[in-house]
Amino acid sequence: MFGPPGVGKGTQAKILSEEFSIPHISTGEMLRAAVTSGTELGKKAKSIMDAGQLVPDDVMIGIVREVLGAPNVRRGFILDGFPRTLEQAKALTKIFHDLGITEFKVVNFQVNEDEIIHRLQNRLTCDKTGEIYNAEMDSLKANDPCPDCEGTLRLRDDDKEETVRERLKIYHTSTEPVIGYFNESGVVANVDGMGSIDIVSREIKMMVMD
Repeated sequence: MFGPPGVGKGTQAKILSEEFSIPHISTGEMLRAAVTSGTELGKKAKSIMDAGQLVPDDVMIGIVREVLGAPNVRRGFILDGFPRTLEQAKALTKIFHDLGITEFKVVNFQVNEDEIIHRLQNRLTCDKTGEIYNAEMDSLKANDPCPDCEGTLRLRDDDKEETVRERLKIYHTSTEPVIGYFNESGVVANVDGMGSIDIVSREIKMMVMD
């Protein structure tokens, strides 16, 4: 799943994961699992994160290799949030080659920036569980109690407009070149992410199963 923040990658990944009974592997979940399992890479990642630093490419790539080599991904998987740089994309290609993964699609979500900003400003996160809600669709607002637990709904600082615009600049500079790299292999499926969740989901399935 590929595209800037707020285009619906996580939502669609969860839908496909449930429908096809294959793991949804997000960057955050990979890191948490590695830390919990206590592997050498997990310990290294934990010390870096505890220091408030970003996990470097070599550690992240090692964790991805471990996760994709696990038995539970042999029937397929959905990778969400990785790769984010050209270096990571090249490393992922090597991992796929080493593991014998020959068939895959890069689902590239296309959504205009005004819509991305609107979506993210309507995204509320439970401060207790991390569950995400939509302010408009769920009729909620920041600082409301979480409808499913005792937490409080917050608008994350990195979802505020100024921060989102800066995140989009970084995306265009550092992450967008990844699509050019995968385009050369003919594995990119461009999806119009402006539609409803159901329409986008149907479009993804048609393209991926083509």
